[in-house]
Amino acid sequence: MRYYGSVYRPPSEARSLIVQVTYGCSHNTCAFCSMYKEKRFALRPLEEVLEDFRLAREVYPRVEKVFLADGDALVRKAAELYTILDTVREQFPECGRVTCYASPASIRLRTEEELRTLRQKGLTMVYMGLESGCDAVLERMRKGHSAAEIVEMGQKARQCGLALSVTAITGLGGPELLERHALETAEAFNAMNPEYIGMLTLMVEPGTPLYDWVHGGEFQLLSQPQVLEETRLLVERLDSPGSVFRMNHASNYLSLRGTLNGDREAMLAEIARAEQDLSRLRPESWRGL
Repeated sequence: MRYYGSVYRPPSEARSLIVQVTYGCSHNTCAFCSMYKEKRFALRPLEEVLEDFRLAREVYPRVEKVFLADGDALVRKAAELYTILDTVREQFPECGRVTCYASPASIRLRTEEELRTLRQKGLTMVYMGLESGCDAVLERMRKGHSAAEIVEMGQKARQCGLALSVTAITGLGGPELLERHALETAEAFNAMNPEYIGMLTLMVEPGTPLYDWVHGGEFQLLSQPQVLEETRLLVERLDSPGSVFRMNHASNYLSLRGTLNGDREAMLAEIARAEQDLSRLRPESWRGL
């Protein structure tokens, strides 16, 4: 496949055919994020996108999952997205899942009719970064949207038939906003009731404003016990029946997995065991993005 610059995808898309529909991220100012910094956001020429799918058909005997990269495929015109999805269906009739990243801004761009049509044509799920349900955290981290706006757009996607996978980041509020970040993030998840909830743990990447804040003493990272405290507060408040909860990313100190609300107590018990024995946590040197 032909790729421009670094390409990122959710962990669950490891075995997917990845085709760039856009280049970069349409927002790309989040203070904690180092992705897509080497390229400006742009729409990839449609014919190139379609040609990549035709080329992939010649190479791969079976494609069951497709991920539309880069950071915000939904900003393309609806008619172009329809053409892309039609091409996926024509080239890969065996494909059962097409996904992409989405932002609150790009979901707002799409009418409900357009989102429903995208679902009918094969777009099954979108990944959206909540990062935090606390507006003070979102503002400091330059997310560009309030928690209410993110929740509203997540609800819109679900109401139009799209499955929703939402991520947030433990530690993003620092010690001073630990409790608000945990409790208000849980409230946001509960309001969206997404199919999937993913929790990352904050890692500081060189070249980001957050990196400068940490090294300049303006932002303090959570200790491992504080990460566990924040995680416990969040899980205690989660009330999102049916949501698959995953905290098993390489960035996480503690691995948790379950389905809400039934597995909540078991996850809280695992957190309690880790609070009593920090050796259960992933060593710092093993963490990654």
